[in-house]
Amino acid sequence: MKLERELMRGAGPTAVLKLLASREMYGYELVEALNARSEGVLAMGQSTLYPLLYNLESKGLIQADWRTAESGRERKYYRLTGDGKKKLKADTEQWSRLATAMAALGVLEPRAIGATA
Repeated sequence: MKLERELMRGAGPTAVLKLLASREMYGYELVEALNARSEGVLAMGQSTLYPLLYNLESKGLIQADWRTAESGRERKYYRLTGDGKKKLKADTEQWSRLATAMAALGVLEPRAIGATA
């Protein structure tokens, strides 16, 4: 089950920053990782991901550079910047507070909080 558009707009950037915190990735690799690691909940196509990446890059939260892969194909790899790490930390704290509040309201089961850190 995919998220509604408004929820995805809030979750998408944080999810991408979180993936890039572990290692550099190129666009299609991010699409695949979002789908796999979120069991399809945060799945997005390239037509959604690339504008999100451009936005994050314009804000200085990620940087990109072109590299030649072993296959000889040029790929644009994205990585987190220092500002991106700070933003991810702040967003993570906000998501945690939101999840705690939603659990207190009975929207989330308390065990769901922190289950996928």
